[in-house]
Amino acid sequence: MTTATTSPQDTLVHSYLFLRRAIGLVGLALPVVLILGKQLVQGGDLIGSLSGYYYTDLRDVLVGAMCAVGVFLLAYYGHDYVDNVASTVAGLGAIGLALFPTTPDHDVTAWDRTAGVLHLAFAAVFFLSLAYFCLRLFPHDGEQSPGTSVVYRVCGGAILACLVLIALAKYLAIAPSLHPALWLEAVAVEAFGVAWLIKGGTMKPKSVP
Repeated sequence: MTTATTSPQDTLVHSYLFLRRAIGLVGLALPVVLILGKQLVQGGDLIGSLSGYYYTDLRDVLVGAMCAVGVFLLAYYGHDYVDNVASTVAGLGAIGLALFPTTPDHDVTAWDRTAGVLHLAFAAVFFLSLAYFCLRLFPHDGEQSPGTSVVYRVCGGAILACLVLIALAKYLAIAPSLHPALWLEAVAVEAFGVAWLIKGGTMKPKSVP
């Protein structure tokens, strides 16, 4: 009878795949859980952004999810130094935006404004790092199967496009009653989740000619 053994290299590969899948699953689930969960648990109107759910009964879900993503990213080791720096920066961004909430809509204190500025800075670092993963690192790390490079670039482009549109919607006050920032943030987070799930081998796109 032959007993299968697991080499240290296999264990390392499985750990990488687990981290990628965990990051992707959290990203994919977070917008759905926040939006639907708040309506089920608390009711009322939609919140203007995903970050705004900090001030609802889903606060712990938002903070816990982003801290978990941050820890996973900090623990993630890529193929080279740039890969590792990018994941560390993204991880710090995720934890920072969780610990410093967005500015509330009312009863704003000086600390609330400071925390809000820090929140925006950490959020920008987080999403730009994720876009960098999708556009630059994932398509060129030698792990691609047919079609994945295209999907990574689409996800990265979607993240950047959402960031630009969020800024424009806020600056031009476009249809605030429709909560454009909320839906655009949700799309960006979903795109990030899809990219990491594909990277973890959970989702496999069809071949692209």
